[in-house]
Amino acid sequence: MPPRPRMLAAAITAALAVGAQAVPAAAADGAATGPSATTTSRGVEIPAFYTPPSELPGADGTVIRSEPLPLALSLPGIDGPLPGRATRLMYKSTDANGEAVAVTGAYIEPAAKWRGEGPRPLVAVAPGTMGQGDQCAASMALEHPLRLNGQTVSVGYEDLSVYRLLLRGVAVVVTDYVGLGTTDRLHTYVNRVDGAHAVLDAVRAARSLDSSSVTSESRVGLFGYSQGGGATAAAAELQPSYAPDVELSGTYAGAPPADLTEVTEAIDGGDLAGALGWSLNGFLQTEPALRPIADRYVNEAGEKALKDLSTMCVGDALFAYGGRSSTDWTKTGQSLGDIIRAEPALQAFLAEQRIGSRKPGSPVRVATGTSDDLVPHAQARRLAVEWCDKGAKVTYVPVVLPGVGSGLLNHFAPLLADQGNAISWLTDRLSGRPAGSNCWSMPVQP
Repeated sequence: MPPRPRMLAAAITAALAVGAQAVPAAAADGAATGPSATTTSRGVEIPAFYTPPSELPGADGTVIRSEPLPLALSLPGIDGPLPGRATRLMYKSTDANGEAVAVTGAYIEPAAKWRGEGPRPLVAVAPGTMGQGDQCAASMALEHPLRLNGQTVSVGYEDLSVYRLLLRGVAVVVTDYVGLGTTDRLHTYVNRVDGAHAVLDAVRAARSLDSSSVTSESRVGLFGYSQGGGATAAAAELQPSYAPDVELSGTYAGAPPADLTEVTEAIDGGDLAGALGWSLNGFLQTEPALRPIADRYVNEAGEKALKDLSTMCVGDALFAYGGRSSTDWTKTGQSLGDIIRAEPALQAFLAEQRIGSRKPGSPVRVATGTSDDLVPHAQARRLAVEWCDKGAKVTYVPVVLPGVGSGLLNHFAPLLADQGNAISWLTDRLSGRPAGSNCWSMPVQP
């Protein structure tokens, strides 16, 4: 691995730790054999809780099981632990193929009082890229913000946004997404429909928990950056048709990967090149008809990388595959972008993943770093324009920061710079304050 990505990976891992935290991963070290069985992924034991039952309930958002979740960063308080009391949960959702699927996550009831208008609100947090190994799940990161066992590096950097919301008295539910944590399938990374459904059904699940103070009267917001920004953006689009019972007060979509064709080109050869493997693994799980194309192009090194990445977290991928080019993984020496341009079936699949073709039924805040070249700024800005053209109520925020020569830093710096403002915007919506729109200014916005 080139030295620059290696140093960057180490620096980001350390910084995030201070600030907070193709086969299924179960197949890497052992397979679960029943509801009481456990499995391991890169030396991390995946609790039996994460193994779905053989039969799932019919209604989306139904809680399948729940249990107390100890938070790693917690202090005793007069009214209970600070910042809140957490519950691990598994709930039913529907995947992009219309099949029933179990999804895990966590609900946190805050100790702080809600001081806004109305009952305590709820925010569904869609995590940024965590990886594809089950040990990378955001619900596990709440319990173990940093894992360094010699086989995997997992950092719960999303814990920071969760805790900031809790301190405002906002209840939080975090989704692990389809296949991340649960041991029965592979995580369908950046799948538009899977991500949106997992987010919306997490809200339904949180409402029904005995440990939750939120009800159907509580205002609901969505919060996500990067992979999470794509999931919340897709959820805002699909909510009117998929979850009309989940009325949204506002959605924050930071650095959304709205056009995966452009994002693929941007990450190839960069710090997070391993995400190409996660994407392809997920595509093949969702659409097995693409397998002959993969067999035609992917060489032995590529197959090995795909299997390797299927159990990796983002830290592992930075160390192992940072700076790698997809041309190393193909029989023809073509890049993944070249193959997409040559294969209509791939183009059609990625077109279906495009976010921006539907009008969100509630206010949205789209933020994107103007120097972001990992999840390219231009395609995120275009999402805001497309929503504006459809008459959506959009607050577009260009985060203007200088480029520093690292795609990873150019991508993460806007997250940290804008997070406080994003949370303030969202809590204003949860307090009942009407959202404005700056669509009129898009022609002069960077």
